[in-house]
Amino acid sequence: MESPSTRSLQLLALLQSGREWTVRELAVHLRVSERTVRRDAMRLRDLGYDLHSRPGPGGAYQLRPSMKIPPLLLSPDEVSTIITSLLVLEAWTPDDTSAAAARAKLEQVLPPSLRQRAAATALSTQILIKTPAPVDWELIGKLADAVATGAHLHFTYTDQNGRESRRTVEPYRHILRRQHWYLIGYDLDRNGWRLFRLDRVEAPTTIPGPHQLHEFPFNSIEHWLTSNFGANNVPAPYN
Repeated sequence: MESPSTRSLQLLALLQSGREWTVRELAVHLRVSERTVRRDAMRLRDLGYDLHSRPGPGGAYQLRPSMKIPPLLLSPDEVSTIITSLLVLEAWTPDDTSAAAARAKLEQVLPPSLRQRAAATALSTQILIKTPAPVDWELIGKLADAVATGAHLHFTYTDQNGRESRRTVEPYRHILRRQHWYLIGYDLDRNGWRLFRLDRVEAPTTIPGPHQLHEFPFNSIEHWLTSNFGANNVPAPYN
């Protein structure tokens, strides 16, 4: 189950489109109850986001376009956590400057005491874990946008036997597993949940939504993966 913070960020991503969203639409997109949407909206208000609400049975929310984003307030331990996480990404993707650039920008906006903590964390940290497959951040961004807006993704896919096919998928989540990044999504042509290796995805195009979403039918992604994808006697839906 996703944390309230994760859901709030997903809600914010939808609201930043500028349009008015009904509570029911948000509940469908986020795969939660309307009551949960209202709680998460209140959480965003508590953080300083200016949400305009329309009450009643057809209630709706809209993020005011003129609002100012609240300042980023971090504790020293939170700075250490963020810097270490970015250092892991830098070690994993030595040819990609995205993580290093993000770390440099973060350090520039921190106050002196936290900037010192960031520099100390970077100096004292060395990453020795095994490097996973490279990350295609453009593809990750497309997946994130598709999940947030209910869009579909159409792409060419090469399976483990070298066979190519065109796939139309409802993206659900992307995960790092066994040193590779994967997309979990509902394959609309094969009518089932599938796992796609991201480094085998080519020429992805977005089919704008929102579309009617399939509910992920398992308690958690971990349960789906560790229970042979929900059925012990069914071949694993690797591609």
